[in-house]
Amino acid sequence: MTLEKIIIEVNVEASVEKVWDAYTNPIHIINWNFADPSWHCPHATNELEIGGKYLARMEAKDGSFGFDFEAVYTEIVPLASFTYEFGGRVVKVDFHQNNDSTSVKITFDPETENPVELQKAGWQSILNNFKKYVETK
Repeated sequence: MTLEKIIIEVNVEASVEKVWDAYTNPIHIINWNFADPSWHCPHATNELEIGGKYLARMEAKDGSFGFDFEAVYTEIVPLASFTYEFGGRVVKVDFHQNNDSTSVKITFDPETENPVELQKAGWQSILNNFKKYVETK
């Protein structure tokens, strides 16, 4: 059974250049890549090229749990979109400038262990955290 792709989106009050940099630069990734304040992203690396690896360490601040999120880039259109694969799943991130703001749309394959709504809410929470970070930095 193939599950429908999940789509989340946010509009960020910033230029596409600033949004792209904040989304792809490890210096910024560690500041927003977690779903709630009890988690953090202590380390990230990003080789933004076809076949390059993205790695973000996500951990509970109390040290009770953590994991590495690793992916490999399959497509990149600078300042517009990129696609990566991890664990047999595909994620596409699209950036679109709208006057003084930029929409970020993420389309991804769900996993089968957790309900789709839970996955959507978790990824949306991270994207909302990203928006807050970019708009306040």
